[in-house]
Amino acid sequence: MKRLSAVIEKRYSRIGTTGYAVESAIKMLLLQFVEDLSDREMERGMRENMAFRWFCGFTPEDETPDFTYFTKLRKRIRTKGIAALFNCFQEMLKGKGYITGTFTFLDASSVISKTHLWKERDKAITKGEDTLNNQNVAKHASDPDASFGAKSKKKFWYGYKRHVSVDMRHGFINKVTMTTAKISDNDPCVVKSICPDGGMVFADKLYDTNDVKHVLRTKGCASGIIQKNNRKTKDFDLDRWRSRVRMPYESTFSRLTKFARYKGSLKMLFQGFVEAFAFNLRLLAKLVPEGELSPAV
Repeated sequence: MKRLSAVIEKRYSRIGTTGYAVESAIKMLLLQFVEDLSDREMERGMRENMAFRWFCGFTPEDETPDFTYFTKLRKRIRTKGIAALFNCFQEMLKGKGYITGTFTFLDASSVISKTHLWKERDKAITKGEDTLNNQNVAKHASDPDASFGAKSKKKFWYGYKRHVSVDMRHGFINKVTMTTAKISDNDPCVVKSICPDGGMVFADKLYDTNDVKHVLRTKGCASGIIQKNNRKTKDFDLDRWRSRVRMPYESTFSRLTKFARYKGSLKMLFQGFVEAFAFNLRLLAKLVPEGELSPAV
């Protein structure tokens, strides 16, 4: 924990009154996302839950922060800070052999910003527009960075898209990024940002494009992508094996939240990093033998 604290300790001023310890701040931030709590729910949890207090380093007599503290904490750490924390934790996992980079699974999932846009649609119609789509939604919606995305003709959503690479030794999230929902899963720039350096990369048919394969080659990766059925080199037996190999790691996305907590691409990237951090911490707790993982880790 000292190594993680050192990453963001420089963001704290030594002038003025003494606040809560940096170690406690990191633990409270992670705990909030592990339990998927709002700021007010987190305030109540810290005040009433002894397990929360124990994990975050508070005694039963200590005063715990109110809900405004968590807003200030996120503003202090910012997206750049949580990205640095996540990357530092990843290096620690790699150093212990939990992440190897030998086999990696790439995929994307939806993050829903709003369940309806009736007011925005009515606003567009009053201005003479026939419908609400990705060409005009930014002008009418409260979140100009969100957009419509679709998995099929019947399955679509409004919000963002989480792109993740999962290390296939234990299932840790190795890299993560957030984009607006209209960005394709196989966008070369996105794939490059989450692609590992070396090893074999597994993914579904959507990633079977020449641009993606070029990215893999430049990163020194072998392709384990399932080929499209119209490929002349399609090997159905090989692709069935690839599907079975990556299947256990698809559950990673079902354990990540499906809803956006914030508005704006930068804040959503913050959510992506801290949720991945919390996911990896929860997984580590399951893998480490009982008694070896303490609040001081």
